[in-house]
Amino acid sequence: MNKFLMSGNNIIGEAAIRAGCRFYAGYPITPQNELTEYMAEHMRNAEGGVFIQSESEVAAIHMITGAAAAGARVMTSSSSPGISLKQEGISSLAACELPSVIVNIMRGGPGLGNIRPAQGDYFQATRGGGHGDYRTIVFGPATCQELADLTMDAFDLADKYRTPVMILADGMMGQMMEPVIFKKPKPRQYSENFMLRGAGDGKSKIIRGLILDAIDMEEHNWKLARKYEVITKSEIRYETYQTDDAELVVVAYGTAARIAKGAIKRLREHNKVKAGLFRPITLWPFPETQLRSLSGKIKDFLVFEMSTGQMLEDVRLSLQGYADIGFHGRPGGAVPTPAELANVIARYYEKKD
Repeated sequence: MNKFLMSGNNIIGEAAIRAGCRFYAGYPITPQNELTEYMAEHMRNAEGGVFIQSESEVAAIHMITGAAAAGARVMTSSSSPGISLKQEGISSLAACELPSVIVNIMRGGPGLGNIRPAQGDYFQATRGGGHGDYRTIVFGPATCQELADLTMDAFDLADKYRTPVMILADGMMGQMMEPVIFKKPKPRQYSENFMLRGAGDGKSKIIRGLILDAIDMEEHNWKLARKYEVITKSEIRYETYQTDDAELVVVAYGTAARIAKGAIKRLREHNKVKAGLFRPITLWPFPETQLRSLSGKIKDFLVFEMSTGQMLEDVRLSLQGYADIGFHGRPGGAVPTPAELANVIARYYEKKD
């Protein structure tokens, strides 16, 4: 199979087009502009492909809502402040059960912040972000190959569960270049009964999130909750590294996990700490049972995030007091080296010892 050397943003765009994305709407913001640029250039070559540079992030999310209702495979992308502006639309996509893929290439915040890589949007992504009782499947890729694979998977899961799916990466992943292999996309499995332009039976179709009757609205919420329960049981993904003999486990995702893996290799090479890594790939649903199972033999965990500590909350909920949990964070766009993190891990372990 052919390998392609591409940047992370371009990989997402190419994977989306190969997966059958035929409608993209977005608005420029650093550090994901290359993705919008890639879609502008290459959607014209995709049969039936439509690219729109919208007048705002708010317009973009509602444009993909309309296209999804018509049955198109849709995607939008932005970076942290832009994703904030899309939250009402993401809530509407979830309410209307419309398949869609949303890409967030995170940058430093809060507010406008800066354009450096950060992981401060975890709460926004995994807690819904918008109003109401809803969730979105959230992928946290750590390599460019995962950007390619998970983007394709995102479209399939969006269709399967009729729900928005988010790719949560950061500015470093969007800009880095690595060789990737694009897997063969799966045929789309999605019933026309869910589309406004359905099977042509002449009956009107209504897709709506406005349900004025309280009892009907309650039942709709419970219907969504049952779907999220199925997703939680069926779609969890994670990776472990060097946990078989570990004395301490680092919990990290995305770019932070790459740094952590380098730190763990460094510690083991110098015989300092037998550290391992637990890396959530689905940030929602979070692999809490799988993480908790490690606490049977490991009592020391260290959460590392490029934030002030957001995934930390899910780790605490997962371990339920069965282990000690430390934390190291670098928020606002500060990216530590593996050597720096190795020193942090060693000091934490020595203090515990």
